[in-house]
Amino acid sequence: MDSLAVFFLAATAVGGLVYVFVYPILSGERKAEKRVASVARAEPAARVSRGAQRSRRDVVESSLKEVEERHKNTKSPPLSVRIAQSGLTWSKRTYFIVSAIVGVVMFVAGLIGQVGLPVAAALGFAGAFGLPRWLLSYFKKRREAKFLNAFPDAVDVVVRGVKAGLPLLDCLKMISAEAPEPVKSEFRAIVETQAIGIPLGEACGKLYERMPLPEANFFGIVIGIQQRAGGNLAEALGNLSRVLRDRKKMKGKIQAMSQEAKASASIIGALPVCVMTLVWISSPQYISLLFTEPMGHIMLAGSAMWMSCGVLVMKKMINFDF
Repeated sequence: MDSLAVFFLAATAVGGLVYVFVYPILSGERKAEKRVASVARAEPAARVSRGAQRSRRDVVESSLKEVEERHKNTKSPPLSVRIAQSGLTWSKRTYFIVSAIVGVVMFVAGLIGQVGLPVAAALGFAGAFGLPRWLLSYFKKRREAKFLNAFPDAVDVVVRGVKAGLPLLDCLKMISAEAPEPVKSEFRAIVETQAIGIPLGEACGKLYERMPLPEANFFGIVIGIQQRAGGNLAEALGNLSRVLRDRKKMKGKIQAMSQEAKASASIIGALPVCVMTLVWISSPQYISLLFTEPMGHIMLAGSAMWMSCGVLVMKKMINFDF
């Protein structure tokens, strides 16, 4: 009995030792504990998070550098780009033909009006080189104003579509089909550019080349960074939409506050012309010397030059950039 008891105790002890040291190795429990411990440790997780943040920061910085390099020469775009920005469908040849016709017409009008050959040549030069460029600038600013008026609504459409689960490209197609001009044509150009194989982020970045506005630049940067580094697109575009509406609201406030100065500048600029017209009506012989004598011509030219300088200075003081 004593030998059986000793054998039983020895077998139990050996079995316990085997269960404690050998069974975890065979069953994989030790590997599972090591895996759980490695996942639960705080230091490696923080290191991975810092690495991910650094990687995303690098992607964002590289995207911003590429955007900055791409937009370096947008301040002096070529003639074809300026024609497209104004919304016209002219070619460069059509533009030059129209400029030549306008210059010839103004030169002939100066000769018919007997203002002298130098003045007629100056009118022809202004008609050929100044007036067409001014018209391009005017059409460009008018088109940009229409774009800014409808662009926040287009961004909101993208935000709602992304939150509802629609792909970004489908949201852009929806805007290109239903938005007012010129937002409709600009987003159609983005969709068509993406359809020929250009990445969507780069296609949205080209919007700034056709519509050189900070708002369009913001939109292209947000889409480009999201395509490369990921992130919550709905939240980013929602913030962009809020910024666009705040900028629009601030622009309206600035225009309202500067209306008094603009009215004063208009009155001051129109006052000499109005006074000269009233003097011509009341006593034409008193003011006719300005138009019949050479010294009068010089005085008129000097007055027009100084008045133009004053109007330009007042315009520069009134128009605010923000």
